[in-house]
Amino acid sequence: MGDEMARELEERNRQLNAVFRITSALYSAAKSGMTSARLDELMQEVLRIALDVVNADAGTLYLYNPDRDTLIFRYVIGEKANELIGMEIPANKGIVGKVFQTGQAKITEDVTTELSHLQEVDRRTGYRTRNMVTVPLRDIEGKPIGALQALNKRDGDFDEFDMETLSIVATLAGTAIETARIQEERRLAIIARLLGNISHDIKNMLTPILTTAQTLALIYQSCKTELEQLRSQFPKEAWQRLNEALQGFDEFFNEAIQMIEESSAQIQERMKEISDAVKGVISEPRFEPTNVNEVAEKVLRALKPVALRQGVDLRLESRGEIPTVLLDPKRIYNALYNLVNNAIPETPPGGSVVIRTYARFEGEFPEGKYLGIEVSDTGRGIPEEVLRWMFTDRAISTKPGGTGLGTRIVKNVVDAHGGKIWVESELGKGSTFFIRLPLRLPQD
Repeated sequence: MGDEMARELEERNRQLNAVFRITSALYSAAKSGMTSARLDELMQEVLRIALDVVNADAGTLYLYNPDRDTLIFRYVIGEKANELIGMEIPANKGIVGKVFQTGQAKITEDVTTELSHLQEVDRRTGYRTRNMVTVPLRDIEGKPIGALQALNKRDGDFDEFDMETLSIVATLAGTAIETARIQEERRLAIIARLLGNISHDIKNMLTPILTTAQTLALIYQSCKTELEQLRSQFPKEAWQRLNEALQGFDEFFNEAIQMIEESSAQIQERMKEISDAVKGVISEPRFEPTNVNEVAEKVLRALKPVALRQGVDLRLESRGEIPTVLLDPKRIYNALYNLVNNAIPETPPGGSVVIRTYARFEGEFPEGKYLGIEVSDTGRGIPEEVLRWMFTDRAISTKPGGTGLGTRIVKNVVDAHGGKIWVESELGKGSTFFIRLPLRLPQD
């Protein structure tokens, strides 16, 4: 009886110690401001403390992704952490999926006896899971937002005290995540107001640019009309030479005016989208019959001056028939613009950036019935540490001052169309981004 009480007292002390360490970290984070980067540090520390208290070899804090109905390996500690972070599993699969769905914590003494255990994860990483304890992760209102899991207890089997300790830790972690979300919403509300003001200022600044361009176009047209009226006063050969001299300027002038008008409209629209997104009013995609080649040509036309300064060739290549499909042309423009704009500075002079389009009419998506878009460059290639987090919230940039936001914007556009995106890259040889979008034909 005395040994049992001593053991229980020891377990309670361990729990209190864990709670004290975590609440101290939470208090420190709250004082300094719970940014997303600070939350990442805090959750990693919370997981480390939890595993230390229950004497576990490894562990994961999963977060639920409602858009894909998956559980993401968001924070991982253990020898296979780098391979697991960012991996997703269906929210109704595995032991962790069962705990997430039911909200009931579970001790698994031997995973080989559990039919629901996802052995595929062990096979992919080479890690051998023996036992585990899994507890649900909830927000302040009790809504499930993920799960916490500890693996392979070093000194035997997990027990009720371990499960209770992890449940306390999960409650504190859920509180921290919810606090970060609330603080982020407050920051976004402030940013949304600032963006509204900035958007208004940009519109005001663009107005004289557009007016000047349109006035210049009218003046130039008037000059051409007057010059045509003087044609009879010029010798035929002199008139021909004058026309040849003006032809190049005439083509560039019309293209430049069109570029100014299109770019100004895109800037205003993009500012509105950014403001709406920050406010949480992210509009649904507006699908309309679209020729993707026309969208690609607009992108290349807008970025042509940038490419010329860099000495990079821009071109569009189409393979076979490219049908008119249902797309959100503004979002596709933004995606292609980001990919090409990112590729140009990474491509040495004399290199090229190519947009390729093609379609497959047979089969079922994603292996068939898709519109394919590739953005390929002959640039420096993408380092492995950048590729690993590409298209995620942890995306990083190789450019000075870059944020990695561009690839996340592209991923959001592809997701909005129900498509797939991936990238292949080789250092020193270049990169190719592959996009597949469901082939939605207007007649369908």
